[in-house]
Amino acid sequence: YALFGQGKSRDLFVYGRTKHTQCLMEKYIIRPAVESDADKIAELEHLCFPVEEAASKVDFVNRLNVYAIHFLLLESDGVLIAMINGMVSDEPDLNDEMYHNADMHNENGKWQMIFGLESHPDYRRKGYAALLIEKFIEDAKNQNRYGLVLTCKESLIHYYEKFGFINEGISHSEHGNAVWYQMRKKLVGTLIIKNYLNNNKWNNGKIDLL
Repeated sequence: YALFGQGKSRDLFVYGRTKHTQCLMEKYIIRPAVESDADKIAELEHLCFPVEEAASKVDFVNRLNVYAIHFLLLESDGVLIAMINGMVSDEPDLNDEMYHNADMHNENGKWQMIFGLESHPDYRRKGYAALLIEKFIEDAKNQNRYGLVLTCKESLIHYYEKFGFINEGISHSEHGNAVWYQMRKKLVGTLIIKNYLNNNKWNNGKIDLL
């Protein structure tokens, strides 16, 4: 389990366990990012991804200028341990342009994208990433999104399946010259999503949600 208490600053104080954690949690803070977090965010990104896949500090500055509220940072004593981030879009598929063009964010969009879920190498396998993705899912539900979309390497498909994401196969993404799989977690009924995709200009017919 996890207990969340919300303060005036919108910080979330985390205690206890969730079903995906492997250790007893002490006191941590989960909070939205602010523009001044760009340096520490970029540093963590480059610890977690190879150079050809990592977003630059400039990318993060641009993202934070537009959708800082769609970043969640998990910290202890000011140390950034883990983070998750991504824009919101009406496009049902995550594409490579989104990583670099923050202006594609649509706060009223139906889909919460996940660009990165990452934990500091010194704090892995302790359940911190699970806390963040569960909170991101909870926020998307509260914001009435249709669902969440991410891409990942084949080796991580099983991890995201634990949170209800469904593998849709190899993505069109060529990010970092790697092979990516698109995964989707639906938050509303299949019929609603199917009708939306059938009437959405971005639907290319390759998504089968039935």
